[in-house]
Amino acid sequence: MPYRLSVLDQSPIPAGGTAVDALANTLDLARTADALGYERYWMAEHHASPALAGVAPEALIGPVALATHRMRVGSGGIMLPHYSPFKVAETFAMLSALAPGRIDLGLGRAPGSDQRTAFAMQRDRSRRMPNDFTDQLDELSGYFEQTLGDDHPFAPLQATLPRGGGMPDIWMLGSSPESAFWAAERGLPYCFADFINSDGAHVAKEYRRQFRPSAALAEPYVMAATWTIAAPTRAEAERLALPAKMMFAHLMAGKLIPVPSVEEAEAWLADNPLADRQRRRTVLGTPADVRQGLDAVAASYGADELMLVNIMADHATRRRSYELVAAEYGLAPVAVAA
Repeated sequence: MPYRLSVLDQSPIPAGGTAVDALANTLDLARTADALGYERYWMAEHHASPALAGVAPEALIGPVALATHRMRVGSGGIMLPHYSPFKVAETFAMLSALAPGRIDLGLGRAPGSDQRTAFAMQRDRSRRMPNDFTDQLDELSGYFEQTLGDDHPFAPLQATLPRGGGMPDIWMLGSSPESAFWAAERGLPYCFADFINSDGAHVAKEYRRQFRPSAALAEPYVMAATWTIAAPTRAEAERLALPAKMMFAHLMAGKLIPVPSVEEAEAWLADNPLADRQRRRTVLGTPADVRQGLDAVAASYGADELMLVNIMADHATRRRSYELVAAEYGLAPVAVAA
């Protein structure tokens, strides 16, 4: 394979369902992806959404890592501006002790929510927090690498992290040139959110051009997270994409809704034909169609890896999508003990 395949899970909540259902589905999909031969499984961070149960990837990574056997498991991502770098370092060092050599720490600077929710996330509500993401990032890396200088006020804390399982692999996530520059400057692997912004090929190119080798990574490594739906027929795949279109139309109108059924979305879009004007890249169709589409995405980014993401109300149909892609690529199925 010219590139690896992985999974990004936002833990969707179907209309009429609950977070209990969504999180059970996350565990089931993770076991499925592990057995099918996917490279890694990341969980997203979204807040105050009736559609997505994944508010705390750091709380999900442990259960998913223990429910699986070989995949890397991580965050896609931790929205670092919400948190203390030391707390994130302790949490992910502990997770690495729980699942040695299998934990990824994907970092983003977006709020993962609206501004009111982002403000509610702050411990100090007396003022807006400064934009000091790069300082947070360097402090966080310093704890893991034990490179905080003696003059740093928290330097003694870097020796207190739970160790023995190695440290997580740090990734930079983003959909803008700034995140690519920070990743390149620090020698970190980079994941571009193509499902948010499909105009990222030039960003990936700049990341490769500006990349500086680090102790963690000798050469640039690009992953693109892409909206992907596979089904036995193209017509079915297009129908399965309708709920996400309805959700996105409501999001653009400032309204959040649970994941609708295909039938509800089909009826709503028929009554609101202009709602589907804003299109994002979606790779969909039969497994052969999907492979052709993913090949094109990988070529445009020069991607070493693609991370597949989708939202569907029906869990079995969603799981089947990943099964069909794995079969098309001939991923090596893994015998997993019950």
